[in-house]
Amino acid sequence: MPKGLRVTKTIMNSRLWNRNFTLLTLSNFLMCSAYYSLISTLPIYISTELHAVKSTVGLVLASYIVAAVMIRPFAGFALDKLGRRSIFIAGLFLYALIFGGYLVTYTILIMTIVRFSHGMTWGVTTTSNSTVAIDIIPPEKRGEGIGYFGVSTTLGMALGPVIGAFIVHHGGYRAMFLGGCAISLASMGFAAAIHYPPYVSNMEKSHFHWNSLIEPTTILPSLNLILVMIAYGGLLSFIALYAVETGIHSPSGFFLVYAAGIILSRLMSGKRFDKSGPKKIIILGLAMLVAGFPVLALMKNPAGFYGSAIILGYGHGVVFPTFQAMANNTVPAYRRGAANSTLFTALDIGMGLGMVIAGVLSQHFSISVAFLVCSGICAAALIFFLALTLDHYWKHLQSGPAMAFEREFVAASTYAACRNELRND
Repeated sequence: MPKGLRVTKTIMNSRLWNRNFTLLTLSNFLMCSAYYSLISTLPIYISTELHAVKSTVGLVLASYIVAAVMIRPFAGFALDKLGRRSIFIAGLFLYALIFGGYLVTYTILIMTIVRFSHGMTWGVTTTSNSTVAIDIIPPEKRGEGIGYFGVSTTLGMALGPVIGAFIVHHGGYRAMFLGGCAISLASMGFAAAIHYPPYVSNMEKSHFHWNSLIEPTTILPSLNLILVMIAYGGLLSFIALYAVETGIHSPSGFFLVYAAGIILSRLMSGKRFDKSGPKKIIILGLAMLVAGFPVLALMKNPAGFYGSAIILGYGHGVVFPTFQAMANNTVPAYRRGAANSTLFTALDIGMGLGMVIAGVLSQHFSISVAFLVCSGICAAALIFFLALTLDHYWKHLQSGPAMAFEREFVAASTYAACRNELRND
């Protein structure tokens, strides 16, 4: 067994919904609820209260992502060297604390500084909790477990905007920022109650090195993920303004329907990945993204608005957890921090680029044009996956250190299914 997390047969045969997984899922749900409570309200706040144009809104929102990109590789290194618990809980505490900074965001500059600081804590917490999730999910149920863990993110995405809109309507933006702080502190409480698996790092005597920040086997799937996240970033940052422009009176309703699509996909795709591998579910997910954006952009009515939400939700719900399971299946336990930080860095880069690209296209053309461009980018992501990523995954799954890891940790049925899938191409 490679050095790193000491996994026993007892853990491997344990049930998925144990105490630790439940607490981690609740913590993630609350953390994401706090984050998404800002998503549906902050763009409008920046536009109306701070009088920013659309391109500036995109840049301010992207500063959050830039900060997360900068911190994730270092967070991954710290998780692999120092362990999970202290990094995770400290990140959540700072994440909660910075919600108070929004109370003094009277200018675009101050807002950008606060968003940048908040993005750094988001980078630490999301890299940490995803790594902890991989540690405690039984390896033979990894696809299923990541899918269910992702549902907690989706529920936060669904309820967060509703919570944010409700608080703003009844108490104003100040109350919303304080509410986000309180929810985040509750998230930290659940995280502190987890019994973290024993961890022994193989990096105890090693020193910091730039090469240790990135996991090489995860680079290609991460590049593929960037394309998908460009479209996601454009959608997330401008859907609320698009709803206002098209006369939709309840922008938060999009997130509810979108979340329903994600939950539906994740309840189905995780088990399918464990049994059949990634090919068919990724093709389905990306094809739905390619189709969903034109529906949103061209059908400017409630049917198109909410219909596209379920299509896009299903597509996005499939893609990220599948890429995450692929990335973690090809690395040993002591490189999970680096693997997840590499993958999440790609996610952040893609979202940041999407926010900026959508902002520029919306300013010079329209938000509809930006969404149509997102469809084309998702088509490029599908081609990238079939041409490069799938073969890369298979090669690293069956050779070198990854093969030893596979024999030790990943269910034989998953390995056989992936092998047969590729041999039948």
